[in-house]
Amino acid sequence: MNSPSMDRGDLALVLAIRDQGSLAGAAATLDVVPSVITKRLGALEARLGQRLFDRTTRRLSVTSEGEAVCLHARTLLDGFAALESELGERQNELVGTIRLAATFGFGRRWLGPALAAFQSQHPALQIELTLTEQLPDLGAEGYDGALWLWAVQQRRAADWVTRRIARNQRVLAASPDYLQRRGTPATVDALALHDGLVARENGDASQRQYALWTLRHARDGSTARVRVQGPLTSNSGEMVRDWCLAGHGIMLRSLWDIAPQLASGELVRVLPQYAMPDADIHWVAPWRPRTPRRVRLLVDHLAEQFRGEPWKPGKAGTR
Repeated sequence: MNSPSMDRGDLALVLAIRDQGSLAGAAATLDVVPSVITKRLGALEARLGQRLFDRTTRRLSVTSEGEAVCLHARTLLDGFAALESELGERQNELVGTIRLAATFGFGRRWLGPALAAFQSQHPALQIELTLTEQLPDLGAEGYDGALWLWAVQQRRAADWVTRRIARNQRVLAASPDYLQRRGTPATVDALALHDGLVARENGDASQRQYALWTLRHARDGSTARVRVQGPLTSNSGEMVRDWCLAGHGIMLRSLWDIAPQLASGELVRVLPQYAMPDADIHWVAPWRPRTPRRVRLLVDHLAEQFRGEPWKPGKAGTR
């Protein structure tokens, strides 16, 4: 006697009925008329010799046999999708979805255009980008990875994969109008006498009116610390940049964000021999035994796009 069999369509049918709670809801999900759902379910139950759902005119409930089918159906369907994705990639066509996270400013200004260029090269690929100032739990929330501006410290390094995509640094800047009114500081210590525009990183409420800036000398590598303060602080780096452009003080800001304004003269570097080299761009991803080819190629694409640090003076455009 032959054992009863189920195919992929049967698994999708049972899950749709269970998830929607009705035959009509399942029909809408699968884009067929309700009579087709009724006929297919009846045929499946007859073939299995098991009743998967108890049905009345008012109520539908899943049986223990139906729950057993649903327990394995999702894993099997995901396996089908993964196999199809791998086979498609082996034919050199990138398919599937890549889910990414990035910070707002860098994501809009630099990452967004790079992702659009990659997707245009691989039209069967779907890319989902989430902009956020808090790094999500990438593994638990189903992300393939994140492009982040600081090295991420994780409890277990073996659970994560990191790769530096490009170098970046934060530099001191002010508007010509501010420097004309208040003078240009000649030493790091002199910064304490100026209005510092403080960006509260990750919404840190403890940084109210001051911040401790640790600056490194470009030539000898020595470091200097200065506590700056001022009447204007924000958790928005873009707001701090706008205040700086309006002449309200001196800020510490990533080169990728203000390179166009430095090139145009709207902003001027202060103490240009000093910088805060703590804001390199990193790829961060949960460890997995096999990284999908589409993700590997995307990371390589981003590394190539940003390898020359296009935000450096003389390279940055008006993007």
